Amino acid sequence: MEVVLLEDVKSLGKKGQVVNVNDGYARNFILPKKLGIEATSKNLNDLKLQKANAEKIAAEQLAAAKELAEKIGSSSITVSIKAGEGGRAFGSVSGKEISAAITSQLNLDIDKKKLLLPEPLKTFGTHEVGIKLHKDVTAKLAVKVVEA
Repeated sequence: MEVVLLEDVKSLGKKGQVVNVNDGYARNFILPKKLGIEATSKNLNDLKLQKANAEKIAAEQLAAAKELAEKIGSSSITVSIKAGEGGRAFGSVSGKEISAAITSQLNLDIDKKKLLLPEPLKTFGTHEVGIKLHKDVTAKLAVKVVEA
C-alpha cells in the first residue's frame, strides 16, 4: 500500500514522502497514529499544492531577508561605553546592547541571538557585526563604539 507520510518516521521516510509499506503496517500503525494517509489521487494533489505553497512562502521570506540585509548594510549604529585611564575602554559592548541600539536607532527589531558576535566588543572604533537574517542571508552592520 502506498502511503503519504505526514510526519518523519524512523527507518521509513521523511514528511511528505510517498512510501510503499505492507497493508497491515499501514492499517495497524501508520494510519491510526496519524503518521500518514493513503496515497490517493486527491491526497497526492493536496500534497503537491502544500509543497508549492511552502516553496512560495520560503521564496517570499528569502526576498524579504535580502531586502532587509541591504537596508542594514547601508546603515550604521553608534554605541557608547565608558573610558578608563589613558582612553582605554572600560567594559564592553554585548549583543544585548547592540540589539537595543538597533531597535532605538534603526527602528528594527533584531533579536540578540541573530547577531554573529563571537565575543563582546572591547575597543573603540568601527566594527562589523554579522546578523543572520535567514539561513542563506547574512547582513553586515557597522557598529561604531565611542567614549561616553
